[in-house]
Amino acid sequence: MLKHVTLLQYLFVVLLVDMASHAFAQSNYILQDEQKLTNAKKQYQAGDADAVKAVATLLTAADKALKAEPYSVTLRKTRMAPSGNPHDYMSQAPYWWADPSKPDGKPYIRKDGERNPEIYQLHDDTQLNDLCTDVKKLGLAYYFTGKEEYAQKANYQLKIFFIDEATRMNPNLNYAQYVPGVNDGRGTGIIESRALTNIPDAFAMMAGSKALTDDVKAGVKTWFAEYLKWLITSKGGKDEHDAQNNHGTIYDMQVIDFAIFTGDTKFAHDMLKKQTVLRMDTQFTLEGKQPLELARTKSWGYSCMNLDGWCKLAILGDRLGIDLWHTTTKDGRGIEKCITYLLPYLLKQKQWEYKQIEPIGYSEMLGICTAANGKYPAIDFKTAFAMYPKTQPWQ
Repeated sequence: MLKHVTLLQYLFVVLLVDMASHAFAQSNYILQDEQKLTNAKKQYQAGDADAVKAVATLLTAADKALKAEPYSVTLRKTRMAPSGNPHDYMSQAPYWWADPSKPDGKPYIRKDGERNPEIYQLHDDTQLNDLCTDVKKLGLAYYFTGKEEYAQKANYQLKIFFIDEATRMNPNLNYAQYVPGVNDGRGTGIIESRALTNIPDAFAMMAGSKALTDDVKAGVKTWFAEYLKWLITSKGGKDEHDAQNNHGTIYDMQVIDFAIFTGDTKFAHDMLKKQTVLRMDTQFTLEGKQPLELARTKSWGYSCMNLDGWCKLAILGDRLGIDLWHTTTKDGRGIEKCITYLLPYLLKQKQWEYKQIEPIGYSEMLGICTAANGKYPAIDFKTAFAMYPKTQPWQ
């Protein structure tokens, strides 16, 4: 069992939130590769055909985001959390279905990988993810064009979702992925907030904007500090901390990202240093398999999803002075071997032999290759990039 992070380790992060407006005076990218973004902007300004095309596609999406209605967990509410508070996020566990042998279907039973359409009757998950996606698009659009209208819209959406008393989301996921007849919420629902990692980098992209106001900068940072405290101290957060599969990986990624964003780099550094080898030993085999993900009904998708989480942790490690890309267990398990194991399936040199109840997708694995490109000279990523359409130049 992994040891829990104590609240005492975290206390001083809350003291930093009043410095939020000053923190944004300088660029503070976390997961985004700033050098790639800078190079893409130079190519765009120089009229490079690929860059111009990519930015044009981005601006079409950003212009659509300009017209979007406000996002909030208080809007489109179809079911209230047991707390009775409309500001509390609520979602239903996707792989749980009514038991046909029971009159009311409860308690629900699990069918791994099969999404129950009932989950789409609740909209908080969509509101959260659409907010994060739009803010990232708007941040990128501002970065490439300097047009304040993009930052202004992002500022508006952020204020509605995180700050305004009438519409803000409470900084917890107490009622995420509840199972009818079983519980009111589960720690596993924390995986639904991973899109929040878009927000810190979007802020960095809009660092030069006058439309991104000081009250929103400070308010959003305060919200993230409060949510981080909940992730560390709540029962749900502790459960995810102890999760051995992809849920533990994505939990670590969120906590470390948010700790960096709210100013506690020491906490982030210590957590990454302590957790990683323990998780590698549990999750990876010597040949690079991820058995906890291979056991799922969507084994390819979960293997890629977990490895993508590890690559994001490695990027966070780069920010913290920890070379996770080349960190291994005593017997040699690590990220490189996992990439090496999956790559022949991306290149269609091998046929996937594990259970996969939906068509195999390759975009996530291609993103892994993009993130790891240049880290492992022995791995030929060029074949993958030649086989599949180009990613965006800033990725």
